[in-house]
Amino acid sequence: MARDNISDILVFLAVARERSFTRAAAKLGLTQSALSHIIRSLEARLGVRLLTRTTRSVSPTEAGERLLQNVAPRLEEIDAEILAVSNMGDKPAGTVRITAIDHVIDSVLWPRLAPVLQQYPDIHIELSADYRMIDIAAERYDIGVRWGDQVEQDMVAVRLTPDMRMMIIASPAYFAHRRVPLNVQDLSRHNCIGLRLATSGGVYAWELRHEGRELEMRPHGQVICNGAYQILQAALSGCGIGFLPEDLIGSYVREGRLMSIMEDWCPTFPGLHAYYPSRRHSSRALALVIDALRFKD
Repeated sequence: MARDNISDILVFLAVARERSFTRAAAKLGLTQSALSHIIRSLEARLGVRLLTRTTRSVSPTEAGERLLQNVAPRLEEIDAEILAVSNMGDKPAGTVRITAIDHVIDSVLWPRLAPVLQQYPDIHIELSADYRMIDIAAERYDIGVRWGDQVEQDMVAVRLTPDMRMMIIASPAYFAHRRVPLNVQDLSRHNCIGLRLATSGGVYAWELRHEGRELEMRPHGQVICNGAYQILQAALSGCGIGFLPEDLIGSYVREGRLMSIMEDWCPTFPGLHAYYPSRRHSSRALALVIDALRFKD
């Protein structure tokens, strides 16, 4: 293969993975017109179409899928070997890409990563707030952060937090003219704030636990959000009852801005874990980041 093709194939891989010229252009820092020109030129040199384009979507052709499945892993191996060579130098260096949900980035990751950036100026961190359950290897993330029971078994998992309790909360204003629910039947008749799941598109069913029994309640109400911060704001505004982790809303409860209800129905989930593929070559930068994030008693 001509060397000139390699950089263009990397551009193609970005488009094929994102299934979007717009998202790939933003990710690569290129204009959409430049991206289209690169893909057209690559297709012309190879003599085959790599992408099927419609007004609504972009998908690989059979030839494009073959490049995606067979060439991408080899380029990743090359990247890993180059990284391994660079790690033989004196200073840890490189970019570590991490995906997590927004409030976890703010409350857990950032306080632990800031000192690493100050101590090692050649380490770069890319943080992506995302509620999807994504394939971190396919999307080229180094680390994913999710609840312990959401981590695939073939991943290396490192605990970041103790187990976390969920809480059912609402503002005092919401209950000013409403009866506080005592059980799931009562709760189902209230204005509950929903969370739209990014992966499936459905609304998250609250996972409750009472006297050893586990049950789910699908919330119904006027508000559905796609993130924890939005649910928090809706609850603070008196718009309904929310279901959120204690680490996010504990201070609001202590200040009296939110009320915690049905505490004997609230479950405790496995703590947050950082995870990464077991087959991944560990760079010094990655090892330093993992160690900084690791839960320490």
